[in-house]
Amino acid sequence: MRIGVSGPHGTGKTTLVEELCVRLGRGHTAVEEPYVVLEEQGYEFAYPPVAEDYWAQLRCALRLLGDPRPTAVFDRTPLDFLAYLTAIGVDAGAGIDETALRSALASLDLLVIVPIIAETERALPTPELTGLRRTMNDTLLELIYVDDRQLLEDVPILELVCPLDQRGHTVLQALT
Repeated sequence: MRIGVSGPHGTGKTTLVEELCVRLGRGHTAVEEPYVVLEEQGYEFAYPPVAEDYWAQLRCALRLLGDPRPTAVFDRTPLDFLAYLTAIGVDAGAGIDETALRSALASLDLLVIVPIIAETERALPTPELTGLRRTMNDTLLELIYVDDRQLLEDVPILELVCPLDQRGHTVLQALT
C-alpha cells in the first residue's frame, strides 16, 4: 500500500504518517518530507522559502515517489509544492513535466489530504507564515478538486476533516 499525505504546514501530516506506519505494520515505512531529505543532503533553504526552494522540493518529491517500495507512506507529495509555488505567484504549470507528475501520483493507492480545519487551529501549535499556509491550503484543494490537468484521474482521494484523534482510523477505513 502506497499512501501520499498532502496538506499545508502545521496540520499534523508527519504525525499522521508515523501513526499510519505503526497501524498498517507489514513493513510500511515513512518517507520523510522533501524538506528534511534535502536539508540532510546540505540544501540551504531561504526564509521565507523562495520559488527555487519549492522547485527543489517538488523535484525531490517526484524522486521519492519514484521509489518502487510497495509499502510506504509519503510525507508530502508533489502537489504540495505545486500549491506552494502557485501560492507565491509562480506559474508552476509552466515548469513541470505533467507526464512525470501524473505517473508519480498514479503510483499512490490513496492520496490523503490534511487541510486546515477548526481543530488544527485550536489544538496544534500556531505555525509560521500563516498567510502562506492558508493560501497554500486553498490552492491545494483547488488543484485536487478542479484538476484541470487531470493529474489525479485514477487516484483515490480522502480529505480528512474528522477530529485529529480519528484520522488514522478514518484512513484505515478508507483502505478497506
